[in-house]
Amino acid sequence: MANVLIFNIFLVLILPSVESCFIPKSIHVQVPQTIQAGYQITRVTDCDSNSVHLTSKDPSFTVEPNGEIVALTAVSVATTGRTFSVWAQDNSGLGSEMEVHLVRSTVQERKQTGQGFLKRSKRRWSPPPFNILENDKGPFPKNIEEIVSDSASTRKVYYTFSGPGFDKYPEGVFSLDRYTGMLIVHKPVDREEFPSFTLTTNVYDQTTNEPTDLPLDINIIVDDVNDNAPTFTDQRQFTVLEQSKAGTIVGMVNATDKDKKGSLHVKIRYSLLDKLDLFSIHPETGVITTVTNTLDREVKDKHMVTVQIKDMDGANTGLSNTGTATITLADINDNPPTFTKPTYEVSVSENENEKLILRIPVEDKDLINTPNWISKFVITKGNENGNFRMATDPKTNEGLLYVSKALDYEQNQKINLQIEARNEAELSNTNAKWLSIPVDVAVTNVDEGPQFTAPTVRFTVKENVPSGTLIGTYTAVDPETKSSEGIKYYKDTDPASWINVDRNTGELKVANTIDRESDFVQNGIYNITMKAVDASSKTGTGTVIIVVEDENDNKPTLPSEIVLCEKEGELGSVLVGAEDNDQSPFSSPFSFSLPPDNDGKWSVKPLNGTAATLQQIKELPTGVHEVSIDVKDLQGNGGIQKTNIRICQCKNGACMSMDRNVSLGGLALLAMLLPLALLLLLCILLAFFCATKGDKLEIDDAGDSGGILLKSNTEAPGEEVDSSLITVPTTMVDQAVKGSVKGSVLNAGWMGNKSSSTIGAHSTLDNGIYKSGVVTGDMHQYYSSQYDSQYGAQQFNGGLLGSGMDFDHRQHMQDSAFLHNWQTNGRYLEQKLPFLASEGDGRYADDIIHAYGFEGVGSVAGSVGCCSEYDDNDNLDFLNTLGPKFNTLADVCKST
Repeated sequence: MANVLIFNIFLVLILPSVESCFIPKSIHVQVPQTIQAGYQITRVTDCDSNSVHLTSKDPSFTVEPNGEIVALTAVSVATTGRTFSVWAQDNSGLGSEMEVHLVRSTVQERKQTGQGFLKRSKRRWSPPPFNILENDKGPFPKNIEEIVSDSASTRKVYYTFSGPGFDKYPEGVFSLDRYTGMLIVHKPVDREEFPSFTLTTNVYDQTTNEPTDLPLDINIIVDDVNDNAPTFTDQRQFTVLEQSKAGTIVGMVNATDKDKKGSLHVKIRYSLLDKLDLFSIHPETGVITTVTNTLDREVKDKHMVTVQIKDMDGANTGLSNTGTATITLADINDNPPTFTKPTYEVSVSENENEKLILRIPVEDKDLINTPNWISKFVITKGNENGNFRMATDPKTNEGLLYVSKALDYEQNQKINLQIEARNEAELSNTNAKWLSIPVDVAVTNVDEGPQFTAPTVRFTVKENVPSGTLIGTYTAVDPETKSSEGIKYYKDTDPASWINVDRNTGELKVANTIDRESDFVQNGIYNITMKAVDASSKTGTGTVIIVVEDENDNKPTLPSEIVLCEKEGELGSVLVGAEDNDQSPFSSPFSFSLPPDNDGKWSVKPLNGTAATLQQIKELPTGVHEVSIDVKDLQGNGGIQKTNIRICQCKNGACMSMDRNVSLGGLALLAMLLPLALLLLLCILLAFFCATKGDKLEIDDAGDSGGILLKSNTEAPGEEVDSSLITVPTTMVDQAVKGSVKGSVLNAGWMGNKSSSTIGAHSTLDNGIYKSGVVTGDMHQYYSSQYDSQYGAQQFNGGLLGSGMDFDHRQHMQDSAFLHNWQTNGRYLEQKLPFLASEGDGRYADDIIHAYGFEGVGSVAGSVGCCSEYDDNDNLDFLNTLGPKFNTLADVCKST
């Protein structure tokens, strides 16, 4: 197999080329595991040794003149093989590189019977990669190599394979002879698209169709040929400053090649085909540089150069391409602006200002509208008084000469200026200088008005000086005659009317009190303007600055009221600050103290120059407290002042009560007055109903019809009018003193409960527990005994009242509680109401609240006795607590 492979390699090597000698890109050679010195590997080529020189880059091998590669030393070849390069170079200097791949063969050393010998073994089922040449022109199909399985020596086998190039994209490139194992290529292959193929090969027994070996991946490497010319990868637009030194980098040209990386096929050499007197390019990197320092943008601003790129390191056999690179020269300020005229003359009237008097055109060769072109003008001579200024017209780039301050013909009739033209950018890479020209300015005379001796004058005066005090004199003169004769003086502005001006002399006198603390004075300065008028009515103006000196005419003052927020468990303090309109040293620092006759409730402690801390010494109630504090300024001017300290509960630093007061609006006040109005109307109605005398009402006894005052068959606390009223006899009512019942005689067992009340005394007993106006059981016995001794036993509806009442009758009355209750209430009220209405003021003698020992609260309704008088002017608060008693009385009243 080795001989066959070498033979095939020789076939490739001896193929004619353009140079009548072909050097392949790579070759594969089978060698023993150990190569001895002098071992001939293979012959590279049959090229003429006089025209092609071969060199091995591996020092273990050399190439003989006849093209044989020979080992110089013993070399061991690993299982993965060994690779080295052979460099071929012709007489012109062009060369190429070939890779030699050494592959271990299957020949092994064996020793038998003590004698060693070499024996060829069969082809292993692991061939090296196969190589094909890209874009091979055929003829096709073309055999590549046989694949031989280890099992082919003992069996009849057949082969199959699959993968890209056979049954996957790109299909149909390769095929495999089923029985011989010959690998065949059927069409040319582009390496740039498919650099290699991997096909999986299987071997089967022809009889049993069973696999005889493991699957094997066959690698097919497509060897590169130089079929792609290099191409540019950018736009080749470059910029460099004009006047740059030789060797200045302009830019770099980038190119690429699709052929195999690392080979001569992609080694590009750069060159320029023109403009070699201006630029050069590095052959390997493609960097363009300048070769001269005379590049001038003003002569030519762009240069087009032709760049050639060629592979094979520029060899004649290499493929090439060309492109144009555009090199733009960037501007530098190597040209100063130049004037179009050598000198200028101009005239201007005196007293004119901010007037354009001259336009100065210039020319500049540099790039327009850049700092190298835009002009800047400077007056270098003749403008010591600042009467002129220069500007630049942004559209025309002309210089503009202005009069910025009025000229005086009497002082100077002609001015010589020197104007220099510059650029915004400084000059660069040039020996040129900034240029300048003379400009002669003639001043023409104008009849002027009077002029004050100075544009402004300053006088100092103390505040509060008397009226008529002379402050100073401010006069003017005629510019032509230098005389003040015939000039009159007037005030133009005097905001506070503090100054009088003498028209003839220009004297300034105080007209009104000058107050430094006035709003017209700013930082102690008060200004007025004056006007001088000559005989021809021409005027001149001037400003008088009056510096007002301070006097100690203001005392420090305290705020009228200060809020002190209460804090539980501690005495409060508050910060008291004072203000003084005077300036130092007539104001702060202030001194704070309490007068000797202070009440001892407060103490004061200075905090800083304008404030002190007022500390509470004693517990003080909530409210407003007046505190006297003696406060004085630095000069001792001041005295005792009073301020109100409001002590209150605060929220967010403000009194809560004050917040509520402030929040009351019209609707709140109306809501407060509405109940008062309703209460007044209720009193009027009560007076009207109770004052009218009603007829006796016949009330039908309709059983439990609801026409009763109050039910009392309950064990709850007694109501305002309860069942005790039914025991009051008519005769007792007739003999009552001044309409007041002293006591109600009630047998505790008569109604089967222990609740009792006395109308006149507002008494109520609830299960023996004292409340306001309560009559206890002992009291009941007392009043019963007093009543019996005075009136004796009485009859009411056939029943005996008192201790002598029999049980059956009491039981009968208890069963008829509803009927008796209704009848007794009706008769009792019918007799009481007319009597109370007619007894007059005398009834009030006993109609009072009787105090008893009690442990609870009284009736919420009060007594009906206080409501019986029509013309009662006493307190009407009782109307709020009348309750159901009032409703019942109002129902039984009837207008006469």
